[in-house]
Amino acid sequence: MTDTPGTAAPQHPIDGILDILKEAVEGGTPGQPTSFLDGTKADGSGNHGLLATLDGLSAAQASQDVHGTSVAGQARHTAFHMEVIVAWERDGQRGPFDWKGSFHPAQVSDSEWTELRARVRSAYEALATFARSQKDQPVTGDLTGGLSGGVAHVTYHLGAIRQQLKAVE
Repeated sequence: MTDTPGTAAPQHPIDGILDILKEAVEGGTPGQPTSFLDGTKADGSGNHGLLATLDGLSAAQASQDVHGTSVAGQARHTAFHMEVIVAWERDGQRGPFDWKGSFHPAQVSDSEWTELRARVRSAYEALATFARSQKDQPVTGDLTGGLSGGVAHVTYHLGAIRQQLKAVE
């Protein structure tokens, strides 16, 4: 494809993936349309991204068992998965990974809930930083597949958490 003078260059595939990941984790940009989440209002309210969703819960709510898991367990697993993507793609670590154990402990104290939410944010930031660092590398299916799978996984667990909220609020 040839760029026409005066037109913007096509979006880099990694930027497109990161846009969707950002919406899933941070929520929509206030007052702007969203791809799949409910819109965040211009005043910033109505943010349904993962971080805002978790921040709206107490440790007791996050620890409530809902059909054999908890919001805290889902959050812990989601952070773990983002950490594994970076370890896999950047560091070549191939496991074994304790996927089942990554949901535990499912109950948290107030301080553990604060630490877990910080872990989710840190894992997200590390994944986004890693992805941005790859933009000057040749685009490969391994990388874009891994990142796309990560986005799908985060959005799946965001949806699971939002369903659990119906039982804990």
